[in-house]
Amino acid sequence: QVQLVESGGGTVRAGGSLRLSCAASGRTLYAMGWFRQAPGKEREFVAGATYSRDTQYADSVKGRFTISRDDAKHTTVYLEMNALRPEDTAVYYCDTLVSWLNRTPRGSWGRGTQVTVSS
Repeated sequence: QVQLVESGGGTVRAGGSLRLSCAASGRTLYAMGWFRQAPGKEREFVAGATYSRDTQYADSVKGRFTISRDDAKHTTVYLEMNALRPEDTAVYYCDTLVSWLNRTPRGSWGRGTQVTVSS
């Protein structure tokens, strides 16, 4: 099973940007997704990308976040986050998507990476 490691989180002011990375231990041909979990809230879908570059986003991040995959090795998934808001504060995770339509993750969660946006 491919292992996933998230990185790139940090603390930024509102309006700032961050770029998250998700490194896979092997080549992944599956649809991949980013999820996040804020304190006291359920984990939620943020963005997804297929092997063929189809993408989808949660309404709350459309126009601000961009998901991408490296084309050469298919071992890294990125999440470019712009115009960050305090409500984007959460731990961000990546995972394979077992259902593209339902945005269902496999559920093999790593440690995630913390994103904190100050007002």
